[in-house]
Formats: sequence, C-alpha cells, structure tokens
Amino acid sequence: MRCVAVLVLFASAAWSNVALAGEKPNVLLILVDDLKPALGCYGDAAAKTPNMNRLAARGMRFDLAYCNHAVCAPSRFTLMLGSHSTSTGLYELGSRLRERVPEAVTLPQFFARHGYRTESLGKVFHIGHGNDGDPASFSVPHFHDKVIEYVDPASTDGGNLTREEAYFANQKLGEIGSLPRGAAYEAPDVADEAYADGRVAAETIRRLQAAKERREKEGTPFFIVAGFARPHLPFSAPKKYWDMHDPARLPMPKYEELPEGAPRVAGKRGGEISNYAPVPQRADEKFSPELKRKLIHGYYASTSFADAQIGKVIDELDRLGLAKSTIVVLWGDHGFHLGDLGIWTKHTNYEQATRSPLVIVAPGVTKAGASTKQLATSVDVYPTLAELAGLPQPDGPQRMDGKSLVPVLSDPAARVRDHAYHVYPKATLGRAIRTLRYRLVEWKPIGSARGRVEYELYDYEKDPLERKNLAAERPDVVAEMMRILASYPPAVASTRH
Repeated sequence: MRCVAVLVLFASAAWSNVALAGEKPNVLLILVDDLKPALGCYGDAAAKTPNMNRLAARGMRFDLAYCNHAVCAPSRFTLMLGSHSTSTGLYELGSRLRERVPEAVTLPQFFARHGYRTESLGKVFHIGHGNDGDPASFSVPHFHDKVIEYVDPASTDGGNLTREEAYFANQKLGEIGSLPRGAAYEAPDVADEAYADGRVAAETIRRLQAAKERREKEGTPFFIVAGFARPHLPFSAPKKYWDMHDPARLPMPKYEELPEGAPRVAGKRGGEISNYAPVPQRADEKFSPELKRKLIHGYYASTSFADAQIGKVIDELDRLGLAKSTIVVLWGDHGFHLGDLGIWTKHTNYEQATRSPLVIVAPGVTKAGASTKQLATSVDVYPTLAELAGLPQPDGPQRMDGKSLVPVLSDPAARVRDHAYHVYPKATLGRAIRTLRYRLVEWKPIGSARGRVEYELYDYEKDPLERKNLAAERPDVVAEMMRILASYPPAVASTRH
C-alpha cells in the first residue's frame, strides 16, 4: 500500500525545539472513507493524488497496512480504541461504543487526559444506521456534515429522501426498502464547498488557525481529527475532478469470479451498492461494461476530490508554521472492491477490502521517501501516536491490541510483528491472518465448539488475484497459520450472536 492511510507523526524525541521547550506536539489526524491504495504514491499510474503523494514523500510509506474490519463503524472503533472488534464485540454499523465498552478510553480521550484540546470534524466515528458516534471523545461538540450528499435534484428522484441518506441520517430506518434509490454518481459544475468535504476542509483550516492562536496564548496543544467522506458512495464530486481522468485509461477488474473452492459464506454479490441507481438491484444481475467504467471513474474522481481538500489543510498547516510541531495522521478506514472477484464496495476479508494506505512522516525519525514491508494494522495507530507524543503507554481499560510502530519509523527493516489480523462477520465469523505471502481465513460460529468450520488460504506470490482457495491443497500452511490464529483470544460475541 502506498497511500490511504497517511500518518504524519513526529516522535517526541525528535522535536528538537519543541521538546527542549518542554512542549507537547500537536496532532492532526486525517481520516479518509473507503480509500484503498489507489494513489500515485502507491504506484497507481491512473490516480491523480498529488497532495497525498507529497505528504507521503515527507516520510515513510507502509506498503502492507491493513484494516482490522472492512466496514466503516467497526474499523473506526478499532482505530479509536486500539482494540480488535473481536475484543469488544463492536462488529456492526449500528454498534454503540458506550453500550459495549462504557468505560473505554478512546484515542482522543487519552490525549485529552494529558492536556490536549480534542476536536472532530466530518466523518470520524460512524454516525448513522442507528449509531450516534461518541461525543464523549472530544472536548468540544463534533462538526457534523453529510456523508451521502447530492447537489443535483435529479440524483434524488426530485429531492426525495433516498435509502442511503436515510441510513446515515438515522431516519426511517424501518422503511428503507420503500424509499427511492439515490444516484451512484453525479458530476455537477460546482465549487468544492458545495459538498461536505470542501466544507470540512474549510472548517479544519479555521480550527488550525484558532488552535495556533490558543497555543501561543495558553500553551494548549491540539488534537484535531478531520474526516473526509469521499470516495465513499455516492461518487458525488465536482465536474473538474471527473475531468482529471480519462475513463478509457482507468484500470478495469482483471478477474471477476469468486475464488475457486471458497466457502459460500466468504463471497459477496450486491449489498450496499444495490441501494444506488442505476446499479442492478438483483444480486445475480451483471453490471454492464459501461456501468463498471462509470463507477470506477467515479471512484477515482472522488479520490482526487478528497485529495484536493487534504492538500488545502496541509498547505495551511505549513503556512501557519505548525508542521514541525504537529503529528499528522492520514488514514483510510479500509479498502474497496472495484469489481475484482465480481465484488463492489467492502464487507469481505479479501485483499482489496482489507488493505489500506498508511504513511507516517516523523521528522527527525523517518527519512523522506522511505517505505517498509512491516505489516501494520489500524489498532497500531493509538500506541504509535502515544509514544511519538511522549505520553505513557495506553492501558485501556479496554483490551489494547495494537503495537507501537515507532521502531519501524527509524529503521524500515525493523519488525514489531510478522502478520496482520483482521475479521469480518457474516453468517459465521471470518477471522484472518495475513503474512507476507499468505492469508488464512477461518469461518467459524462465535462462541460455539459446534458448527462447521471452513477455511480459505491464498498465496499472494503465485495468485495475487485470489483465484483459488488452497486450503485443501496446503494443510501444512494452514496448520502453521492456525497456530498464529490460536494466539488470539476467543472472539467476544456481538449483540446479534
């Protein structure tokens, strides 16, 4: 992975002027929704992402970073808690943090306890599907804006509430099937601030300006989290970002069948994308070549739109003279299928859904343009930021599953683990181990010794497109990977199980 999660972090030991003055570094955490490593800094020649590219050029790119759970709400919980979903039972879009782990200390709360003013803007915790986020995590009220958004009334059947808008606004949740579908994409000729991401960028700039003034007057460090919605569906972005891309030159899916021999529970057809027009509503309907190309064009245009907003924020950080005293984190919550394996969006344990960008820029620690093959996961951000800021090691009370990546920042060859762990719940729970070469997925009911257990095994050296499940052919590899999986505690049941 070369870019969706970009962490710009500064170790307290490297703060020269700041550390000598006894001051704490600021933190700017940038979150991008549904962003896979389809970025120029990750080698995607079709991507137009100059701002994330230049941010990555300042420090270290993690080429093998993975989410812990490929869906928005649980993934953000893993980031903010440093805990796997299987440690908390927070598996679903509607999972409520304080009902499951009422005494949890989130990442921003941890920093607040050490003197930071914490603020959030845009999509940070998931709000929608019955979930209200976590207001307790921040010092001031959350700056909320839309995730599902349209400018053109034709995109919403003449201005009606659409299915996905209702989900994300916590409206008519029992009536979703009766609501019209919104458009999967639109490209009006409008200014950036016509959409939420443009407004979030503008407000983040104002918050940075106020934070600098507050720091100078009161000495209070800031912890600001800015969340950008695109490239989450719908692919609503100003026309100029669509015009940046020639749709004929965008990459189309190379293999569109589910893996040979994979358990039925592991596959996916339809799902989230079916709530958008003109996508087929039946899971067995084929997408036309024209629709596939339009959706892929929309994803790349939306990524370019988000990139431009991030560029504005980083420009202002630099203009204010805050870059050398601020830990900046740019992180994508998970990957995204664009027709590979015949799958669209996320919600699987496969490579395209689980791999996400992560870049860490730590002046005085990392070298510009560095990269590493260290397997990193979302739960690692919490302890990494704490160590870089010179704070005590976080200890919960929730289970802390992450490992600090600080040793890798100064030495790309250093290793803090040899695998990544992630999960996805369907009819049974899929727990997975990803090493440099293989991925093993165990599909098993939660909390029961009974029930059928099924396995998937993929060899990314020989089969990067996941064409065939090798579990039956390579029992030796399965056994070795199972030994790693057995080192993790049993999964906590969700409210559904």
